[in-house]
Amino acid sequence: MNFNYKSIDHFQLASPKGSEDISRKFYHGILMLQEIEKPATLKANGGVWFKAGPVNIHIGTEESFIPARKAHPALEVENLPGLKQHLILSDISFIEDERLPGANRIFVADPFGNRIEILEWIL
Repeated sequence: MNFNYKSIDHFQLASPKGSEDISRKFYHGILMLQEIEKPATLKANGGVWFKAGPVNIHIGTEESFIPARKAHPALEVENLPGLKQHLILSDISFIEDERLPGANRIFVADPFGNRIEILEWIL
């Protein structure tokens, strides 16, 4: 069988049931991603979807929610210093990490404790 992977269509993170407004405040209000309409056939599942350029993030809801503290998505950005300043002004803490050669990166937790890596390549 011969096939090629083309791209990641989206990634999904979990959140507690009924937390859609909290997701909107963080992913749209802080990270500035655009909320996109979920298909009508999936709205009953709860959650909310976001997009920024080619990046699609789906925040699903779970009754027995447990945050992803190790597994994480990594978002590549331009102007990481500008984003860090925005996070500081928004009172969002992050951890700087210099262990990945050729990249500046930070780790931030969403309001539910899910780990998110944000990096800028400096090669």
